[in-house]
Amino acid sequence: MSVAGRHIIVTGGGSGVGAACAHLLADKGAKVTIFGRTESSLAEQKLAFQVCDVTDAEAVNAAFESARSQHGPVDGVIANAGGALSKPFARTTADDLQAMINVNLHGTANVWQAALPDMKASGWGRMIAIASTAGLRGYPYVSGYCAAKHAVVGLTRSLARELAKTGITVNAICPGFIETPMLERSIQNIVEKTGMSAEAAADSLKADNPQGRFIQVEEVAEAVLYLFSDGAKSVNGHALTLAGGEL
Repeated sequence: MSVAGRHIIVTGGGSGVGAACAHLLADKGAKVTIFGRTESSLAEQKLAFQVCDVTDAEAVNAAFESARSQHGPVDGVIANAGGALSKPFARTTADDLQAMINVNLHGTANVWQAALPDMKASGWGRMIAIASTAGLRGYPYVSGYCAAKHAVVGLTRSLARELAKTGITVNAICPGFIETPMLERSIQNIVEKTGMSAEAAADSLKADNPQGRFIQVEEVAEAVLYLFSDGAKSVNGHALTLAGGEL
């Protein structure tokens, strides 16, 4: 099965993993619409886009309607938009936890719900969440993020069973630390709080990966492409780990 001609939505498509996924799919012939909050970053990708905050269900539905008017019914959704907040648990507030749930869990659920009618009508679809190894294990100082990503993996597994006979598969990709602008911010945060050099801070994060390296955005994009293939039609409810053997 080729993705050629398939309409695929990619959230958080203005940079990093989302942009890498969007461009690979577009190169393979897919009709790609990227979503994001920052118009300038989206416009830089030279792909169809909708400015949209995935935490706002009404805005998501409106963005889907606009995307359909350009590229037709939606065949696949890559729920990539997310965010991480680093704080000791003792200083993590209810608002902090809610913010992590909103962007990581509700953001995924909102775009999947918006796409579901099209996929059910066609009898085919791919729902993919870009989760994290933080959805499968714990990390210190990001308890809210870990909790939210665990919820995304749970949502994935539940929905996969619910939709198993519809022709729609639902999967999560769980990378370790990916070399993106978000990782750069995490490294800078460690530097500011500990006085480490940037190199030492990066090495401390690489230590979780037995290969001693950061995951590259292209690796995630290639995993996405695999999940769209006929070879993956029985892969459903899976949390595909890209972490060099960490898990």
